[in-house]
Amino acid sequence: MKYAVIASLLMTSLSLAHAADATKAKEIMSKSDCAACHSVDQKMVGPSFHEIAAKYKGDKSAEDKLIKKVKSGGSGAWGPVPMPAHPQLSDADTKTLVDWVLADASAK
Repeated sequence: MKYAVIASLLMTSLSLAHAADATKAKEIMSKSDCAACHSVDQKMVGPSFHEIAAKYKGDKSAEDKLIKKVKSGGSGAWGPVPMPAHPQLSDADTKTLVDWVLADASAK
């Protein structure tokens, strides 16, 4: 019984932490231009966050790749339309966004 209570408390803490991360990521997104090209679950100019999460699922280097892509921009991975660079985003904010997307933003 004691272990069940501890496990429940840990799960609640993790859920709250993920909710806080999602809230922070959405706040960062609202202050940037991400939503001009991306949505959580529908392809727009760029892929949806759900598609990005699915493509990189299980890729241990995905976080680093996507942080560099967001900061530097790029093209070719999802078609001919280039993604502009976002050097104005801090490293911490970029990591928060990327981690949220890779955790499958559509599930949040």
